[in-house]
Amino acid sequence: MARVTCRDHRQRVRGFGVDRKHDDIEQVLIPAEAIQQRLRELSAEIDRDYAGRKVLLVGVLKGAFIVMADMARYLTVPLEFDFMAVSSYGSATQTSGVVRILKDLDIDIAGRDVLVVEDIVDSGLTLNYLLRNLRARQPASLEIMTLLSKPDQARVEIPIRYHGFAVPNVFVVGYGLDYAENYRNLPYVGTLREEVYRS
Repeated sequence: MARVTCRDHRQRVRGFGVDRKHDDIEQVLIPAEAIQQRLRELSAEIDRDYAGRKVLLVGVLKGAFIVMADMARYLTVPLEFDFMAVSSYGSATQTSGVVRILKDLDIDIAGRDVLVVEDIVDSGLTLNYLLRNLRARQPASLEIMTLLSKPDQARVEIPIRYHGFAVPNVFVVGYGLDYAENYRNLPYVGTLREEVYRS
């Protein structure tokens, strides 16, 4: 099966118009219905690819918890769940370049089919570190699913097997994505008004 990287994926998101469900949102890029439709499509691919196998979904906290929970309800293959918290942000809008594991896995992944679930891949530096760490634990297979990517921000090539949407290089929030721990609960992905994060 063909692999998709952040750099060669050409599915771009164009804004669906302004939906001011929250005053701090400039524009809704991906409405809730489009997200759920794409998750159903990706789940069907995952079901085909992992037929007859048990999959360990590893959610990268905090952002991926909503993506993983919704996607898991569409999947029919046997599943287990675990989480990691890996940080390179703090409350800034740019990656710091320093990666720390804040919460490690509880499950031994040696010999397991592991699917890492991300909310967004931008520079790829954090995920690249995480993949190296997980490969050293000798899983039977290790693949990536991300809801979003920012191809124009990619600094390293990341082999993304299951990809939702490519978004422009703007600061996005909602559907698990935050700014200073706010906006994760929005059901859509939108751009934040510049004055909110510049103030």
